[in-house]
Amino acid sequence: MVACSDSLVWELTKKNSCFVKAKNGKTKRSGKISFSSEPGNITSLNLFKYSSVANSKAANISCTDDNRASLFVKTASKCHTQPKKAKATIPMNKDFRRVESAIRKHTQDNFYRRDVEAAILGKWTKVYQANRRAKGTKPVVPTKKGRGNN
Repeated sequence: MVACSDSLVWELTKKNSCFVKAKNGKTKRSGKISFSSEPGNITSLNLFKYSSVANSKAANISCTDDNRASLFVKTASKCHTQPKKAKATIPMNKDFRRVESAIRKHTQDNFYRRDVEAAILGKWTKVYQANRRAKGTKPVVPTKKGRGNN
């Protein structure tokens, strides 16, 4: 694999990629927004900041099949010719606060993508809540029907 800069990869893939999904309108004024379905994208927005394809360093948190969470970290190490070895998946199966501190240790304390730490922690909150609902420890919030509908 040829080594090239992150910004060059982004310029090549930002408008034409199999992961890009554009919604609503055709101009900025009508509210067009581009989503990305690539694995490792934290917010699912098609932005350079959150892209795991364009960035040599990427981190994301996701649900697993057994209602747990795992932290995905893409490393910029010696494995640039072997993409399978350039990824690490760390299981996050402790309580909320311990996982929060573990995420901080992997991002902020290691100087590894400190700019996306808040997005990862926000996603961890949503993943934790979804896993609790799936396990049955937190009840599902009923939807409000409005006035007169009982």
